[in-house]
Amino acid sequence: MKKLAIFGAGGFGREIACLINHINEKTPTWEIIGFFDDGVEKDTVISHFGTVLGGMDELNAWDSPLDLAIAIGNPQSLRFVRERIVNPHISFPNIIHPNFVMNDPQTFSIGEGNIMQGGCSVSCDVTIGNFNVFNGSISLGHDVSIANYNILMPALRISGEVSIGDENLIGVGAIILQQIKVGNNVRLGAGAVLMTKPKDGNTYIGNPAKKFRY
Repeated sequence: MKKLAIFGAGGFGREIACLINHINEKTPTWEIIGFFDDGVEKDTVISHFGTVLGGMDELNAWDSPLDLAIAIGNPQSLRFVRERIVNPHISFPNIIHPNFVMNDPQTFSIGEGNIMQGGCSVSCDVTIGNFNVFNGSISLGHDVSIANYNILMPALRISGEVSIGDENLIGVGAIILQQIKVGNNVRLGAGAVLMTKPKDGNTYIGNPAKKFRY
């Protein structure tokens, strides 16, 4: 099995370790060697999954091939961490739950570094970029495109012909109606129903979703 580490030693990191175990039960693929985290002391034990191997410096000094999953739930922080990893030995596989449903493999494409928890499904002509997090029970309709560094929370429903740009955070149980174009750095609240195009850099809540000012 290939060696894999997780960047991020918090609760999300443990969830990804659980996901790896589910994958290995069906198809033995990875051996989890531990965690990297700049905010947790080296050698700290993370539940029964392993210990912290160090931070970014230790990761960039790793001298053998290593697969890495980035366990960060904030879009901007996720991108920041990824762009600091310069070690050519590091690879970023897609970590996909075995029960993922892909209705049309011939028209489905996906980049690298994506994490997909259980219960997710995609229809036909779906394109997914890099380093997106699908937090479970998410449904994507036909002709959906999702770019990079998006955090999609559980039970999200995305209708057909929706496009999503970079660094967006979409809340639990939200709905995006058909043909909506979501740009960059948008936050959509839990349970919100997005019916019109949002403006970049803003937060939307409610049904129908409206711009929220703090």
